[in-house]
Amino acid sequence: MTVIWHNPRCSKSRETLALLHARGVMPEVRLYLQDPPSEPELRAALAALGRPAAGLVRRGEALFRSLGLATAGE
Repeated sequence: MTVIWHNPRCSKSRETLALLHARGVMPEVRLYLQDPPSEPELRAALAALGRPAAGLVRRGEALFRSLGLATAGE
């Protein structure tokens, strides 16, 4: 079963869901803002992606910049 952690207000999330549908994939849609993934789920997703959590951060967001996180974890 394919699951998408989805935010209907996010254009990239909507595009991804539309692409899946266009390819005949009907995923389980999880509205992650209402039903956030647990820490084990996040760790499993990161392991499956082969990426550290920092690689998923949207660095262009105003909140990221305002918190001065550009050098966090360095």
